[in-house]
Amino acid sequence: MAVPHPIRRTGLISSVLVALAAAGCFGSPSPGEAGGDRLRVVMLMPPRAALSPLSDDAFKLSRLGVAEALTALDADGAPQPSLAVSWSRIDDRTWRFVLRGGVRFHDGTALDADRAVESIRRAASARPKPRILDGIELTVEPNGPSVVVVRTGAPDPLLPQRLSSPQLSILAAKAYTGDTVDPREAGTGPFMLTHLNGTQGATLHRFSGYWGGRAAAPGIDVSFVPDGTARTAALRTGTADIVEAVPASQAALLAPDTYREVAMPRTNTLYLNTRSGPFTDPAVRAAARAAVRRDELVRGVYENRADTAVGLLGPALPWAADRPVRAERPVTSAANRKIVLATFSDRPELPEVAAALAEHLRAAGFTVEQVVREYAYIEADALAGRFDAFILSRATMLDSGDPVAYLTSDFTCDGGFNIAQLCDPAVDRAIALAGAEADLTARRARILAAEKAILETDVAVPLLHERVIQGNRRGVVDAVFDPRERLLIGLTTRVAR
Repeated sequence: MAVPHPIRRTGLISSVLVALAAAGCFGSPSPGEAGGDRLRVVMLMPPRAALSPLSDDAFKLSRLGVAEALTALDADGAPQPSLAVSWSRIDDRTWRFVLRGGVRFHDGTALDADRAVESIRRAASARPKPRILDGIELTVEPNGPSVVVVRTGAPDPLLPQRLSSPQLSILAAKAYTGDTVDPREAGTGPFMLTHLNGTQGATLHRFSGYWGGRAAAPGIDVSFVPDGTARTAALRTGTADIVEAVPASQAALLAPDTYREVAMPRTNTLYLNTRSGPFTDPAVRAAARAAVRRDELVRGVYENRADTAVGLLGPALPWAADRPVRAERPVTSAANRKIVLATFSDRPELPEVAAALAEHLRAAGFTVEQVVREYAYIEADALAGRFDAFILSRATMLDSGDPVAYLTSDFTCDGGFNIAQLCDPAVDRAIALAGAEADLTARRARILAAEKAILETDVAVPLLHERVIQGNRRGVVDAVFDPRERLLIGLTTRVAR
């Protein structure tokens, strides 16, 4: 893929900013709102499914304070009350959740057990199923107006964390029409989504009936800007208040008090296709793994604003450092092995990582063809196994605050996000053992054993652990810095006068 010339790239940034301003994406205040108080937020990924919670768009709804699930997670990943105020385990497979009273949806209707049950049922029956439910048999039913009973096919000690996933958000009945889910004026959060401008932007207003109190900001004007340089420029020029995912290469251009860098549970990983092509041979996968020079990626592409990967789980999970030593299989010659290496452009570092990795692999004897597209246009091909190798920036704790959901989704035979096309009974058993363990210390040990089993197949080559770099214009108060990327705008987030 050609790298834009610096002069042409500067022109691109200018044209992007002009176009956004012309389209109103950085937001003029809506009628009746105080002009300077509305938050102007620039987000990385455009909506993929019109902000349906049954897609990865769910995390935008969560970050913007639109939709909520039965539970939430604290900083340590433990479940906390949200739309449910308490829960108890009746037996190994049955849980009872008591709903919060007085909650109203943005359309004025009331939350009750029937509504919560219907939302969870819709998520559980969706195709594709939300990743958090991979491998989970789940039934849910009301028990009176304020109690929800959830049963699982196998014991699931993680269920309260699982039900915190933004993809299991509870929406008003009006949101559901056939297979379509429209979250406009249908959430329970402090901000109400009123308008979505395709993949360009969105408008939200403060919801005065929020059960948790009145939000400080009267509204949010959102723009979706995949180009990282343009996002950073929006912060530098004062046309945005909060900016997601400042590229590592752009952080040095910002004043130190306008951004924050936090280690996050996100791993940049090279997935190798085990179903077809050269990487069906484990020794060829080992050759690819041995060819990778991780430190060069951290220094060169990320300018030391990332951490070199030892395993799939990184420094955001300090307990993962106590991992067992894994065996490394013998390496075979990669001479004359032709591979297609793909990634997506929405995260600006990834094409650069791909270019550097291609050189590493060529040095080992591989012949490499590169494919780079926007994520919306490459995900289906990646999941279908149409590439030999795929570089993915992957959150390892996004859905449940626990890595088991990620390991299940990405590395089991029935996993819904199994880019490597892996189906290994030993790996499935190791992940199942981790998922069934209720004791936290033992669970973590089994998670690391499952990680070891995965890495010994060489289907995934962890490259580095990313850090979230979030930009906040001076005057922004109480923006949320969440390494799990679930929260961004809170009740007290505002622009100070």
